[in-house]
Amino acid sequence: MRHAKVGRRLSRTASHRKALLSALSIALIKHKRIRTTTAKAKETRRVIEPIITRARDAYLREKSGEPVDVHARREIARFIRDKDALQMLFSDVAEKVGKRPGGYTRVLKLGHRLGDGAEMAVIELVDYNEAQDSKQRKERAARSKAAAQRRKAAEERKGKAEKGGTTSTEKAAKAAGSAAAAMETVADQTAKAIDETAGAVEEVIDSAVETAAETAEEVKDAATEVIDRAADKAENVAEDVVDAVDDAVDAVKEKAEDILPDSDSPTDADSSSDDADAKKES
Repeated sequence: MRHAKVGRRLSRTASHRKALLSALSIALIKHKRIRTTTAKAKETRRVIEPIITRARDAYLREKSGEPVDVHARREIARFIRDKDALQMLFSDVAEKVGKRPGGYTRVLKLGHRLGDGAEMAVIELVDYNEAQDSKQRKERAARSKAAAQRRKAAEERKGKAEKGGTTSTEKAAKAAGSAAAAMETVADQTAKAIDETAGAVEEVIDSAVETAAETAEEVKDAATEVIDRAADKAENVAEDVVDAVDDAVDAVKEKAEDILPDSDSPTDADSSSDDADAKKES
């Protein structure tokens, strides 16, 4: 169990881990922004920030007139084994940092790496990300300006209220009177609208009744005309049928008379009997 053991092992031995963090610190000083795993970035931040603080203090002392702090350079050179990076640390970086009280670096997570799925991050020097810093400064300035405007508006409202001398009771009474007047106006407008609507409805109903009566009379007249025409046509058809029946009866009678013999004309039997009687008499 690693109780009270500060730092990450990073799956490396002590010498390998020291070399790795030294290389990362040199790269960060030179490039101001590097991309690595989150664990390495956080461990690099834990190592590089005390180094930047020591270089900044030495730079400020030298700038105030004290001699060059060779001891600080030698102590940092034991870890930062690169002359260009060491020179840059004691000149550009220390000057850029100024009097910032720590927090020289920023770690931004990027997500997981393809392949082994390691969590990636970017570690950068805060003072060299001018775009991010300017954006934050603008946001802070905008928030401060908005807060000042709100305070000013509140003070103006308070001053107007005090200058007017109106109490909350008077304001409430005035508001109640305004509300009552508004309600009366609304009631009058509503009653007027109801009367107008009732008159319009009555007119529509009367018009509808008259239209219905006229339509009923027209329908009645049309029905009467249709019935009369139908009756006349039925009478004509009946007369035609009677005439046709009479004609048919007459035709049948004539045909029957032609077919049946006449009762008054003598028959063949009668003529033969008459001939026989004549012979006997002779």
